[in-house]
Amino acid sequence: MRLIVSAFLATALVLVAIPVTSHASFGNQTLQKGMWHEDVKKVQEYLMTKGLFPYHTPTGYFGSITEDAVIEFQEKYRLQVDGIVGSETKRSLQVIRPGDMGKHVSYIQHQLKDLGYYRQAVDGIYGSGTASSVREFQQDNGLAVDGIAGPKTRTALNKQSDPKTHAGKTLTVESTAYTADCQGCSGITRMGINLNKYKDAKVIAVDPRVIPLGSVVEVEGYGRAIAADTGGAVKGELIDVFIPDEGEARQWGRQKVQVRIIE
Repeated sequence: MRLIVSAFLATALVLVAIPVTSHASFGNQTLQKGMWHEDVKKVQEYLMTKGLFPYHTPTGYFGSITEDAVIEFQEKYRLQVDGIVGSETKRSLQVIRPGDMGKHVSYIQHQLKDLGYYRQAVDGIYGSGTASSVREFQQDNGLAVDGIAGPKTRTALNKQSDPKTHAGKTLTVESTAYTADCQGCSGITRMGINLNKYKDAKVIAVDPRVIPLGSVVEVEGYGRAIAADTGGAVKGELIDVFIPDEGEARQWGRQKVQVRIIE
C-alpha cells in the first residue's frame, strides 16, 4: 500500500548539480579509472543522459561507478569494452538519439525550436517528435537524414541557433512527496537511475511539458535537485519531491513551493 501523499510513481535519482554546456565537446585526452579531469564531468553528464550514471553529481573523478557505466555503454553500442574513454567512445557518447533524456536533449530541442523546426514542448525526452524535427533540419541542411543528432548535425545546430532556454525561470507549484519503498514501485526513475541503491537522492518528479527532464532546479524548502522522474498524477504545475523516509515524506504533505530552474 502506498505510504505517502503522492498519488503515483516509481522512483528517482540524485543530483546536486554542476553547470554543463549541453553541446560541449571533449578534449583529446584518453580518460580512465583513477583520473580527475574536467572532461570526466562531461562523460558523466552524457552517461546520465543515457540513463547509465547512477550518482548524484558529475564529480570529475573517474571511479569504479563511472567505469562500470562506461562499460555498460560500450556493451550497449558494440564498442571495444575496456571501461576506457578513448576517441571512439567519446564520439559515440556525444551522439544524442531516440531514447536519450536530459539536458543535452533539452538543449537540442531548444535549438530546433529557435530555428522553427520543433513545435512541441521542450521536455528533455528524445521521442518521435524530436527525431522528426531533426530529420527535417537535416533535410534542409544537406545532412544525412537519420533523425539522430550526431556531430555534424549538432555542429550545424550550434552555428545557426541562439536558443532561449528555461534557465532562470521561476514558478510556484503544488508539491507532494514520495518514497521508492512501496508496493509496485520499481525504484527506477524515468531517466533510468536506481533510487533504491542511491537513497541520498535529491530528485523531483515533474510534468516534462512544464519542467523538462534533466533540469537542475532549486526547490523552496527542499534544496537543489534534478527533475529526473515523471508520474501519471504529476500534471501541470505540480511536482513530487523524493524523500526516502516515510515519516518525513508524510510531514511534507501538500504545499505550494517556488521552483527556480537553474539549468
